[in-house]
Amino acid sequence: MKKLFITLLVCVIGLGVKGQVSPQAFQQWHGDKFSMFIHFGLYSQLGGVWNHQQIQDGYSEQIRAFAQIPQEEYEKLASEFNPTAFNADSIALLAKKAGMHSIIFTSKHHDGFCLFKTATTPFNSYDASPCKRDFVKELAEAAHRQGLRFGLYFSLIDWHYPYASPMSPHNADFITEAHHNYTKQQLKELLTRYGTISELWFDMGSNTPAQSKELYEMVHQYQPDCMVSGRLGNDQYNFCVMADNDYPEKTLHAPWQSAASMFNETWGYRSWQERGKVEDKVREKILSLINVVSRGGNYLLNIGPKGNGEVVDFEKEVLEQMGNWLSRYGYAVYQTEASPFQQEFEWGAVTRKDNHLYLFLSGNYPKEGKITFQMPGYILQKGDGKMATYLQYGDEVVLTIPASAYKDKQIHVLTLDFDKKIEPLPGNTVRSIVLTAQNATPQYSYSCFDYYTNYRSVIGYSWNFEQLLLKQLEVVYTSQEAGREIDLTLDGKTYHVTLNKGKEQKINSLSSPTWGETYVCGPGNGIFHAKDSLSANLQHSPLTGKAWKQTKEEGTLDCPQFASYYILREIEAPRSQYVLAEVGAGNGMEIYVNGKLIAKHLNPYRTKFRTEKVLLPLEKGKNMVILRSYNRFETQATYLLRPAEEQKVYRQDVVLPDALNGKDHSLVLKPHNPSSPHTDAELSNLRIRLRRIALNKGQKDQ
Repeated sequence: MKKLFITLLVCVIGLGVKGQVSPQAFQQWHGDKFSMFIHFGLYSQLGGVWNHQQIQDGYSEQIRAFAQIPQEEYEKLASEFNPTAFNADSIALLAKKAGMHSIIFTSKHHDGFCLFKTATTPFNSYDASPCKRDFVKELAEAAHRQGLRFGLYFSLIDWHYPYASPMSPHNADFITEAHHNYTKQQLKELLTRYGTISELWFDMGSNTPAQSKELYEMVHQYQPDCMVSGRLGNDQYNFCVMADNDYPEKTLHAPWQSAASMFNETWGYRSWQERGKVEDKVREKILSLINVVSRGGNYLLNIGPKGNGEVVDFEKEVLEQMGNWLSRYGYAVYQTEASPFQQEFEWGAVTRKDNHLYLFLSGNYPKEGKITFQMPGYILQKGDGKMATYLQYGDEVVLTIPASAYKDKQIHVLTLDFDKKIEPLPGNTVRSIVLTAQNATPQYSYSCFDYYTNYRSVIGYSWNFEQLLLKQLEVVYTSQEAGREIDLTLDGKTYHVTLNKGKEQKINSLSSPTWGETYVCGPGNGIFHAKDSLSANLQHSPLTGKAWKQTKEEGTLDCPQFASYYILREIEAPRSQYVLAEVGAGNGMEIYVNGKLIAKHLNPYRTKFRTEKVLLPLEKGKNMVILRSYNRFETQATYLLRPAEEQKVYRQDVVLPDALNGKDHSLVLKPHNPSSPHTDAELSNLRIRLRRIALNKGQKDQ
């Protein structure tokens, strides 16, 4: 089977020369895999307690907001801030002992208190506190002394700056022009005074696209090889960041990172936190690390020192024990790539490096003690140790594992060596001559406006199929895609196609489906990052405590920011067929057919309403179609869900210069020169028909 090669580096440099980091810098960042996050500031003194009460709501580093502490009272904390136990060298040594390769430090959190000497505000650790210390300087120098890379966290909102937006409970305030200029002044100081900065970890706020772009380019003006986090917003990044303590279900086709706190409840120090057993936490975090690296990501694990600067003993022990495990198995973590397999395994996870395959025995003991997987085109040369027996039958590799490998509570790693470098393996072979979004393997990136509108975007589709002789393709598209340019990469060779020469063809000419009444449910569900499936019937509302109500097929509803409405219509189809729908939504939209997500994307920034055509795959009989109209910025949500007036598609031939011989082929569909490598491709309507010369056994025509 021909293999589909995926290069993360393309996504890293995809935003243009001003945002380009060197391949060496990217590979070092990507290969580090495990780094230390540190949340430390004025809030650390309070330890989650205000006026002798434990503040149960929210993270403890945001205690000023959740305890509603007046600014004057919070400012007084600075006069008591003297963390004599904060020892930068000890922290750097701990990171090194834990097997971490870099440190990311909170230069300024939402409260606006700067842990560095700055000319922009006296509200900083040097000028406002008795310690008169520049903690960024201390930790940067200590990290560099220990051979660790050093990066900075920087909050895009600032509750102390008088010309910022008012402090809000959602932390996604718009950035005023005065605040934006203030940010630029502080960033210039941070990027020019502390040596090499490997990573700039922006957080929260809601920049305009122009603001995000300016900050992104500014970082690289002063630090060309600094990796910028996706929370800068508007797809201006070098690596995307999951939601807090979140992990993707699939490998992403972009550099990415999961940031995790030691405890999901808080990032800053919480004196009353229930910590449990060290051994349980060590296993939990090692499993999270494996989960991340096996999907090609980097793991950023946080500690929250006490108000006096001392690292919590529990967190120190956890990191040291993780370091002990990595000292034994770090070769299977550092500088590795994601699992080559498309599927997941109950017995554990996989990484790869060169010709090595690393198997983490981190799941459930396999049935009959056997691990089986396919390695087409590779020859197993050896497996390490005495823990398993290794056999290969054709493409199939079989390992026999003793039960003891899973019973000692240790997470063991097996190494398999093959005859050549291991690349991503193809997914399931499509047994059809019509390639669609439904039978494709999606290629995922991450797109966002800000923290609350981040989601796994589909940037392309890939298929593996069998065809003895291939000379011509036929691309089927709707008026929605007419005029667009796409790239079809067939067996590694790319063909650039403009969708403008198609012949019209009516759909549903034999029998048209019947559309039922329209129902609405909401408002609710204010985060755009939602599940890929949804209950789709009138008996089960997608929102707890709210029912479907009959409404018009189009309309405008009062809707708070960070909310959405669900629109449902039943369609009765006389046979399995497609129907072209006209869909309208606000800041973003999702379409589900019979509970399965078929299309999802954000609309352009601050778009109040946008209509588009969506091709719905219907089953014979009753079908439930749900539209989610997402509202991030506005006070109203507008929606539309109805059959398109013209039920037609366009068919366009793509003749290959040379016929492709052989049995196995791969095809990748992507937009041509997209504005961002992370924005959704919006190509779910396309179908590609393989112009048949000889239909193989088992293939279906559609």
